[in-house]
Amino acid sequence: MPNTQYLFINYLKPILSMIVEVVVYNIESAFKAQEGGADRIELCDNPGDGGTTPSGGTVEVVRANTTLDIFVMLRPRGGDFFYTSYEFHTMKRDLIQFQKISVDGFVFGVLNENGTIDKKRCKELIDKAKPLKVTCHRAFDMTRDPFEALEDCIEAGFSRILTSGHQLKAIEGVDLIARLVEKAGNRIVIVAGSGVNEKTVKEIVSKTNVKEIHFSATSSRPSKMIFQNQLISAMGEQGKGEYTVRTVDPERVRVIREIAERTSL
Repeated sequence: MPNTQYLFINYLKPILSMIVEVVVYNIESAFKAQEGGADRIELCDNPGDGGTTPSGGTVEVVRANTTLDIFVMLRPRGGDFFYTSYEFHTMKRDLIQFQKISVDGFVFGVLNENGTIDKKRCKELIDKAKPLKVTCHRAFDMTRDPFEALEDCIEAGFSRILTSGHQLKAIEGVDLIARLVEKAGNRIVIVAGSGVNEKTVKEIVSKTNVKEIHFSATSSRPSKMIFQNQLISAMGEQGKGEYTVRTVDPERVRVIREIAERTSL
């Protein structure tokens, strides 16, 4: 006779488990995120601007060499989220091209000048993305009213909202995130992100009841270049050295996930 308690626990396991999304900015980081047990990656470029649209080549290589879900950032530039017609057209063109590579979803946010969600443009992108899922990224945190923005995101058709609770870091916005989770109910998923790490994830999960978390688990490694020109420390505007490579620490992914799952049970 089958162990009914065992079957019951395993039946509930997919419902109780925490969904872990790791934001990555290069191919190596995507591989490391998968190694660490991530469920999904948010694939971006340009960490200095908080993430912009990655190249088609990068998306194609990551798709061909990983099995996890890939959500691609659609953001034509850094800065605000109020876009010109040319920038919005670029987002639509990128979306169409990435669909051909069989990605699993998209991440974007478009705002009006007055700090509200641009429901018209967001819905246009969401309709083009169907049946793929779409997350409203932290443009949500730049809106004038989080509860107004919540309802607008639901009306536009977003599947998820990534938020730090209108604060710089999610640990500082736990009270608002908890209220958003309660208000959202089963209508949309609230994902906690920004500053989620080994030290903060327990408090964030316990105080908000989120079932999905977003973090970077950032690490770095020295360049494998043998020759290094010490006269040029950096070519980019951010002043970062050319001989250090940003990546993801798989062990950090595992640890953060373990703490989050233990807390959510």
